[in-house]
Amino acid sequence: LKIGAGHRLDVKASGVFVLGIGHGNKLLTDLYNCHLAKVYTVGGLFGKATDDFSDTGKLVEKTTFDHITREKLERILAVIQGTNHKALLMHSNIDMKTQEAYELAVKGLIRPMGKSPPIITAIRCLQFALPEFHLEIHCLHETQQYLRKIVHEIGLELKSSAVCTQVRRIRDGVFTLDDALLRTQWNLQSIQNAIWDCQLKVKTELEKTLG
Repeated sequence: LKIGAGHRLDVKASGVFVLGIGHGNKLLTDLYNCHLAKVYTVGGLFGKATDDFSDTGKLVEKTTFDHITREKLERILAVIQGTNHKALLMHSNIDMKTQEAYELAVKGLIRPMGKSPPIITAIRCLQFALPEFHLEIHCLHETQQYLRKIVHEIGLELKSSAVCTQVRRIRDGVFTLDDALLRTQWNLQSIQNAIWDCQLKVKTELEKTLG
């Protein structure tokens, strides 16, 4: 059987990892061409900076973080989202002056149908308890290392520093954690069931996006 990997996860990340088996490899390519958003939960820790932006990297500096509030963090997140919405509209070749374009962007229905830099379509704070925080990030064309760098940059914007403690993909296009098989379920019957369960939503998305 030919098995192909979808959007990869690096060794420090976890979550939804899509594989194609047999004919599924062609479907993987078609899904890739749909440029669907992926969703991550990302953990951060204020007060430290490392050489690779993760909490396991080599410590570069320590900083204070007592001045940071949830409101200040959310202001930075709003700026990141606003900047990325402009990039999204630019790479989608859509007239951003129209109300319809704005509403589509907010719903996540606008996406570049070609190569683009990493784009964050939505970002919000899930939990805040100094020095820790958790974010939910919706994005396109990202790498997990890019998301760690975002955490680092948030720390700098808040006149502190931050490292990433966790990157977990909870959605990849039409696939969510509910579709994922745990390591203990890696057997023929569970894999067959997973393929059958996902067939309809894959077909529906491909018809909607690629016609």
